[in-house]
Amino acid sequence: MRSLPRRLVAEGLGTAFLLAVVIGSGIMGERLSGGNVAMALLANSLATGGGLVVLILIFGPVSGAHFNPAVTLAAATQCALPWREVLPYIGVQVLGAFVGVAAAHLMFGEPLFFASLKVRTSGAQWWSEFVATFGLLMVVWGCVRQQITAVPYAVAAYIMSAYWFTASTSFANPAVTIHALPAIRLPGSVLSMWPRLSWRSCLVQQQQRSFFAGCFLCPILTLMFSGYY
Repeated sequence: MRSLPRRLVAEGLGTAFLLAVVIGSGIMGERLSGGNVAMALLANSLATGGGLVVLILIFGPVSGAHFNPAVTLAAATQCALPWREVLPYIGVQVLGAFVGVAAAHLMFGEPLFFASLKVRTSGAQWWSEFVATFGLLMVVWGCVRQQITAVPYAVAAYIMSAYWFTASTSFANPAVTIHALPAIRLPGSVLSMWPRLSWRSCLVQQQQRSFFAGCFLCPILTLMFSGYY
């Protein structure tokens, strides 16, 4: 196993690049789509899926390529990661999310921070976040349990589909929603996914929902149902 500092650097760097891919492709897609939100979302989902495959292939052998506190907690419940390393992993994931957002905004000449104005909260949003995060963990651990080597492709395929089938647009990653506490957002109307930022809706209500559903409920249920994989 790699040393902890090396794994933390890989985890933070991978999370930063993933956020840069998600947000950068969202901005580019919106600028080139001529107001067609569906086309912008399609471009965003394709870029995110491709980026995920590459990043998981590169950083997976080093840190496990979690890029997500929910995945890290689930790994700890499955004894795939020592509990003493959970907080350092989550810490670098959150830091990497900040760096990735800042990098994407700088590349496109956007201010680093925006004041968000729209509140999105309902039972449907809670349920959507739970389904999205549980589905992600199911894919990850299903592949691991069955020794399927194509984990990067399976995860990317799930994320690309979840862009479209979840009402909450599937934040599914507490590292993203936590870093939105100062209400970082992107301009425009497209919503992005795992790890996901919504362009006009990063408020505490969404952060609390995604963090609770992703960080606590889903890893617990993953442990409960792991015997069925």
